[in-house]
Amino acid sequence: MRANYRGLTIYTGVVPRGDGRLTHDIDPHDVGPQDACGVFGVWAPGEEVAKLTYFGLYALQHRGQESAGIAVSNGRQILVYKDMGLVSQVFDESTLESLVGEIAIGHARYSTTGASVWQNAQPTFRPTAQGSVALGHNGNLTNTHELAELLAERLAGDPKAAKGESATSDTAVMASLLASYPDRTVEDAAMEVLPKLKGAFSLVFMDESTLYAARDPQGIRPLVLGRLERGWVIASETAALDIVGASYIREIEPGEFVAVDENGLRSSHFAEPAPKGCIFEYVYLARPDTTINDQRVFSVRERIGRLLAKTAPVEADLVIPVPESGTPAAIGYAEESGIPFGHGLVKNSYVGRTFIQPSQTIRQLGIRLKLNPLRDVIAGKRLVVVDDSIVRGNTQRALVRMLREFGAAEVHVRISSPPVKWPCFYGIDFASRAELIANGTSVDEIRRSIGADSLSYVELDDLVAATNVPKDNLCRACFDGIYPVPLPEDDLIGKHLLEIPETNIEPLKVIQ
Repeated sequence: MRANYRGLTIYTGVVPRGDGRLTHDIDPHDVGPQDACGVFGVWAPGEEVAKLTYFGLYALQHRGQESAGIAVSNGRQILVYKDMGLVSQVFDESTLESLVGEIAIGHARYSTTGASVWQNAQPTFRPTAQGSVALGHNGNLTNTHELAELLAERLAGDPKAAKGESATSDTAVMASLLASYPDRTVEDAAMEVLPKLKGAFSLVFMDESTLYAARDPQGIRPLVLGRLERGWVIASETAALDIVGASYIREIEPGEFVAVDENGLRSSHFAEPAPKGCIFEYVYLARPDTTINDQRVFSVRERIGRLLAKTAPVEADLVIPVPESGTPAAIGYAEESGIPFGHGLVKNSYVGRTFIQPSQTIRQLGIRLKLNPLRDVIAGKRLVVVDDSIVRGNTQRALVRMLREFGAAEVHVRISSPPVKWPCFYGIDFASRAELIANGTSVDEIRRSIGADSLSYVELDDLVAATNVPKDNLCRACFDGIYPVPLPEDDLIGKHLLEIPETNIEPLKVIQ
């Protein structure tokens, strides 16, 4: 069922369905690092901005698979269309044809604050005194509790504040703050709100006439600017620029605020830059064809593999990747070591999320639903198996066991990131610290746990060297526990912060 209120398309009674499409997780019971969200924005009069946004989100689908949405402005009103599911599930041709305008923003979500429910899908829409605002957010704030309290103070005495649906994301708090200044434009409100935000945020937002973007002073999550023949594009990754035919201009700088309207592009800074880009973007999160800091991610991962071959050599017959995430590093390892590269594992690209619960018999097949060995390739061979990371170790344990069952003589595991020992609070949903196998466990103990003949990780300094970015300009917290943005107390942070009554913060009321 669908209703429309003040330009916002609302779905009710939507039941999620399995999609049968690719996810990064090989084993649903050993979930890997969950990606940050993907954001996309375009200002392009005369172009089909909704379709451009659709294809941009398609290129960013790997960053979030829970929900998707697009907001479009025709100069008079903003229309928002969003739903749970993949981009291809949420939108069809007729829907995109109905979203007509000159400005659009889009979002593909993985939830890092707020439950995975329709109310928290983005773009988030709010009416303002002058019109309305729609906002999409990649990242995770660390002072959401402070902002929620500030918002409650600003809305105190407003009878409208008690109406509407409940939303529980940091994005909803930001959008409501932007809309809470009755005497200011969205742009003026942004310059008031942005300096108050702490943590990771790469934002695209819009009012009826202007496209905006902002990036946190640390620049933890990526955000880039591109040029169309008749417009501008802002996106999480350069891969999204490529798919819509936009030329890459530059990255949005840490602490920068950008506005695009009929008068062109203008830029200002709301905070001093203190670069701390996420090092895990290079390891896993970003698409390999994306460029970050003028470095092609594929090339960085290949260099990681070369360094790993130098520091962790082994006598073997074949180097194989765990597809797809381990492929670039495996190529680098093979080239540096002189050991032949081959594909010993075939990935089923059509196995994805499902709401059909498998029986115990099927569940025991586990990893084989997504990966199947090529017996003729691996039988009797000493294998080097390259993967991007180890979280709990269950996937690697099942993989090693399966390779031995299919005749591998030896299995040597090489990991293209250091041991993950600390959770991320800036937009990646790792396992909890207690669940991370590397926390309190030696490399040899992990090796024994997964059943490998040998196990080696890339050294942190080698990983940094592969990025060609100075160490002090990278956030390495998941590896070394040094958090560049101070964290609040444990009870004031986490995905379900605004859903926990003990915080004494009432659920945020969404005004629509």
